[in-house]
Amino acid sequence: CVGAGHVYVTPEQLVPWTQVMLPFEDEAFAPAGVVSPASVEELQRLLAVCNRYRVPVWPVSTGRNFGYGSALPATRGQVILDLKRLNRILEVDPVLCTALVEPGVTTLAVAEAASAAGLFYPPDPGSMKISTIGGNVAENSGGLRGLKYGITRNYVMGLEVVLPDG
Repeated sequence: CVGAGHVYVTPEQLVPWTQVMLPFEDEAFAPAGVVSPASVEELQRLLAVCNRYRVPVWPVSTGRNFGYGSALPATRGQVILDLKRLNRILEVDPVLCTALVEPGVTTLAVAEAASAAGLFYPPDPGSMKISTIGGNVAENSGGLRGLKYGITRNYVMGLEVVLPDG
């Protein structure tokens, strides 16, 4: 449902999803596979199939593992749902001071889009060039400006989610 070029199952392809970026973490076991949808419809179909066959799914955005191994599979046989292709800024509304973005958009891209619209997006995790909004929401990221302006949860007004059954 996502195209063969966006499904990874060989040991070589899975290496990036078995490593952590922190020196005190051990290497994790490999997932059963990694799938990267590019639309909500692909995501819905994928989750419906995984749900039907009881395949556990673990969502990640860039999978860089700066969040203490949060992008590593938690159970054997798990499929990693890589959201990096869901990376569009759909709308920035300077009047309502809102942005509608997909989970794979980098934090830096959101901050730059806000700035271009005359707005300010305060959360600034140290990895904002590669961290994504999906990961920021999952980890409730903050950064140095968090004490003064708040962290990610203070800037999320709503989420559109796809449930496990699609």
